Amino acid sequence: MTCEELEALRLALMNVTGTADESVRQHAEAELGETLDDDGPIAALADATTLAEIQRHLDAALVDLEEEAMQADPDDPQGAYLRGRVVAVRDAQRTVRRLRTETDALLDDLGEAHHTLHETFPVEE
Repeated sequence: MTCEELEALRLALMNVTGTADESVRQHAEAELGETLDDDGPIAALADATTLAEIQRHLDAALVDLEEEAMQADPDDPQGAYLRGRVVAVRDAQRTVRRLRTETDALLDDLGEAHHTLHETFPVEE
């Protein structure tokens, strides 16, 4: 059993940031295997190219994972592993939300800086 959500998230973040570490990409793709060929949220997450897509597909993947963890036998070690994955993916989900919030704030700050620059140094066209 692999941490599909986290490996797919790594691939998505590599897409967004333009990181081209081929060994990391190959490792993640090997971990995900045939899951990348499915139509589910893991494959969609791995292919995401924007933070909005990452957030949406990670949310969907978490819903599926939580359902799987709830159905697991509480005494089965695999069930404990699934619950651990839920915790790790929820943490990643919060981090992606913070990243998106901070990125949106940066965009706002750049807009304000641009506006202030034009107020300070008006340009006649």
